[in-house]
Amino acid sequence: MPREPKQDRSRATRRRLLEATIGCLSESGWAATTVGVVAERAGVSRGAAQHHFPTREDLITAALEFMFDTRIERVRTEVFEVPPGVSRTEAVVGRIVDHCTGDLFRAALQVWTAAAADPALRQLLVPLEEKFGRVSHAVAVEQLGADDTDPVVHRMVQATLDLARGLGLADLLTDDSARRREIVKNWAAQLDSVLGESPSRHASGLPAR
Repeated sequence: MPREPKQDRSRATRRRLLEATIGCLSESGWAATTVGVVAERAGVSRGAAQHHFPTREDLITAALEFMFDTRIERVRTEVFEVPPGVSRTEAVVGRIVDHCTGDLFRAALQVWTAAAADPALRQLLVPLEEKFGRVSHAVAVEQLGADDTDPVVHRMVQATLDLARGLGLADLLTDDSARRREIVKNWAAQLDSVLGESPSRHASGLPAR
């Protein structure tokens, strides 16, 4: 069997370290995510880890960028084949909420908490969060078939994203899935009603929901 090229092995090692960092942040928290712990989790030596990321700051910075790129990629690449109407709205709302109860959200939450007391980390984090927020909003609008030029629709889509983050927080300590499903269903009905009543939707000739 031919050996894997050195450059490919290096990229694979780097990715394992970044994925291990996100896993550590999600499961163990900010303070416990050290280069040594990440290296052990990734199955590489500490020396190999420090070859790619000489300091913890280098590792965390790269992991943050990787984490946000991964979150954006997940949001952008999901495809919905649900017909227009409340079923589609519920599917989109459910997807948004699912993203806020997964490992990447939990890892991000650990970083947010640390950034609240660390100005340098906060300065790094805020632009990444703003970019992710813009992409998330745009994708939600597209998947909902909504007209974001309508200010009411715009606010409701943003409120959906904010609601999802709140539900993600509620799920951290206990399994909140049953209550969450009911909230998603009820919120989707409210959102679908707003989408159907949007004056700009009717003016544009888009079908009412």
